[in-house]
Amino acid sequence: MMKQVKNKSFSLTVLAGVIGQLLFSAQANAQAADTEASATEEKIVVVGRRVSQTDIAIGTDEATNTIAVTREELLSAPSGISGLKMLESLPGFNVQTDGALGLYEFGNSVQVRAFQLSQMGFVLDGIPMGRSDAFGGSPIFRYVDNENLGSVVASPGAGDVSAPSYSSLGPIASYNTVRPSEEMGGMVAVTVGDFDLQRTFVKLETGDIDGFRAYVSRSKTDSDLWRGPGTIDREHIEAKALYEFGDSYIQATMVSNDFFDYDSPSAPASTFASNYYYGYQASIPEGCVSADPGVYDFNGDGTIDDSDFTPVFTGSNCTSYYEDRINIRDDKLYSLGFGTYLSEDIQLTATAYFEDKDGYGVSPDSYTNSLGIYEDQAAAGLDVVHPRGVQYGLSTVGGEREGLVAGVSWFMGDHKVEFGGWVEQDTYNRTQARLNKTGGSADGDVIWDEVVYYRRDYTAVRDTTQLYLKDTISLLDDDLVLEVGMKSLSIDYSLDGYRDYNDYEIDGEEGYGPQHVEADYTNNFLPMVGAVYRLNDTDQLFASIAQNYALPAGTDDIFDNAIGFAAEAPKGEESDNIEFGYRTNSENYNGAVAVFYTRFDNRLIASSVLNPATGQPETFYVNAGASKAYGIEFSGVFQPEMFDRELYFNANVSYKKATLVDGFGSNPAGSQLPDSPEWLATGGVTYEPTEWLVANFSAKYTDTRYTDFNETYELKSYLVAQAYVDIGGPNSFGMPENMRLRFNVDNVFDKQVMSFGFTGSSFGRPLSPRTFQATLTVDF
Repeated sequence: MMKQVKNKSFSLTVLAGVIGQLLFSAQANAQAADTEASATEEKIVVVGRRVSQTDIAIGTDEATNTIAVTREELLSAPSGISGLKMLESLPGFNVQTDGALGLYEFGNSVQVRAFQLSQMGFVLDGIPMGRSDAFGGSPIFRYVDNENLGSVVASPGAGDVSAPSYSSLGPIASYNTVRPSEEMGGMVAVTVGDFDLQRTFVKLETGDIDGFRAYVSRSKTDSDLWRGPGTIDREHIEAKALYEFGDSYIQATMVSNDFFDYDSPSAPASTFASNYYYGYQASIPEGCVSADPGVYDFNGDGTIDDSDFTPVFTGSNCTSYYEDRINIRDDKLYSLGFGTYLSEDIQLTATAYFEDKDGYGVSPDSYTNSLGIYEDQAAAGLDVVHPRGVQYGLSTVGGEREGLVAGVSWFMGDHKVEFGGWVEQDTYNRTQARLNKTGGSADGDVIWDEVVYYRRDYTAVRDTTQLYLKDTISLLDDDLVLEVGMKSLSIDYSLDGYRDYNDYEIDGEEGYGPQHVEADYTNNFLPMVGAVYRLNDTDQLFASIAQNYALPAGTDDIFDNAIGFAAEAPKGEESDNIEFGYRTNSENYNGAVAVFYTRFDNRLIASSVLNPATGQPETFYVNAGASKAYGIEFSGVFQPEMFDRELYFNANVSYKKATLVDGFGSNPAGSQLPDSPEWLATGGVTYEPTEWLVANFSAKYTDTRYTDFNETYELKSYLVAQAYVDIGGPNSFGMPENMRLRFNVDNVFDKQVMSFGFTGSSFGRPLSPRTFQATLTVDF
């Protein structure tokens, strides 16, 4: 058993200094509030059909920098965009996805402050989403349609202690779906676009029936890949039922996501420089097939079976047939929630959930690569069959995840005390093997009883327990709000089965055999302290300091390497997050600015090695010691009076310096973290001249990045623009008011640049080209 236990002391001196300085500044500079104003007077803020819920958008009353994408923005986005792509307009989030909708699961990356995608936490209606891994994980983009979301609220630094996550080192993104409507009805949306995009979305609402209301929706997305042959096929169903009685409610939800797509290749920038639309091939290349004069005993019974055997001798191009590169996922998530007041001042909420995950992926293996592995495993006595040619590389993934989140809120005068917890068991099954195909050809039928070699067959289990306690204290007539909280996190990890090649065989001899590996990750004291000081009705100062602890990134990829019994469990990742800032919400503008510092210990870096069989990068993890990041983030909206509230501007700007504190290998201290641009900026203008027209143009700048610490592989800076026009509502030209027509254009100027890079590798993926779509929506 391998065990890692860590309890880290918390420095209140630093906190007191930060908050003390903020409060001193607040007292010195605050404007006097108008004491004669009516308490019920409506607050005048920036308004617009694409700017609403400004309190949510800038995180009013939050002790951390909390920003949001509101429902109006989500309904203006391209129809069917992924859950990750929804984050790209927020300050500090470097989001790279493949395609205008971002649906390709192996083309996603997110960097925020010092953290990457695997070190973020994602929550859907209070349900933790677990890992973001495409293999065996629960990435958020499988579980949401933007038409059903009310908001996406993100904290890039220190998420609330009550947020359930074992992967977050600070950043938390909460996706909140809308409540069922009180009116019976629904909507239908039909989208068409470039690359033969066809998408339909249908939603039906029951309306209120004596306190019960519900909806069910279905979307179907079909599209060609934007480069190379192949398609995307996604069927997505969501349902929510809510029953309210007195001060209590019962809520049930269901999400089903059936996804199929073909892969597209990554490559060095030089490849895309000569052929920007480089993809896999639509047919098997000529020259890949030649007769082998040898004869083989495929059945292992001493007889020669060469009557129909024509092996496919492969170079790298002979494994580039697109039909041999597919991904299939079938995921379902169910939840049942309950909330009630145990007394006038005590509220209880609880949500139980169950997730069923199933799927597989396929990639080819060349004859020459699989031959050597086959010969070693055959010599070790495994039940394997001589390769016929190009192999069918099958990787299955599946499992179940079940858990419970519960909490109690107790209102006691100036205190709101919250305590609760989260328990979960996540079971993950994975297999990898190579199988023969008829004729040894990439387009042959799979011969399911001819395994050429085995690689993995194991079950990994994560048992998680998280507890939290938090007190929110209102002082100075509610002008000062303090938050003091802590959580404990414990994850018991185990893996049973065949981890990799060496468990099957070593140099033609019997391998280690199926193994049992354990590791315990526990930190029982993870504190968070924050403060919000209200200068007046429109302005606030905020500050927070928090410690976080997480399961090592890529845990399964670490433990499923069969390197014998001497392997030590990697340490849990740790972080300290400090931030303070200012936000305002007034008649003509709103905004928030935050300064942050993050220290990240035991950072596990996802590096890459090129798989000789597939020609594509594969991830492995190394410990890069400590890293740090500091910078400033700004977001805001400005609506000048001179334009009579018809024109408004939005902007998000962030500067970040993220470097290694400790060097490792050939990477010196001070090296810039991979995929960490110093500058990110988004700006846009929205025009609403009438009730029936909204038009927007926006652009995002991403600064120069590197995919390695030595700054060898550069991703150049680029600027990409988007635009939309939305027509609908009261009009004088006869269009029904319940009908809307929206046009979206992504990458308006057809910018060609490398936007995604694999850490430690020269391989990357290009930005998708200019893409147009049109959506007709009818409400009823």
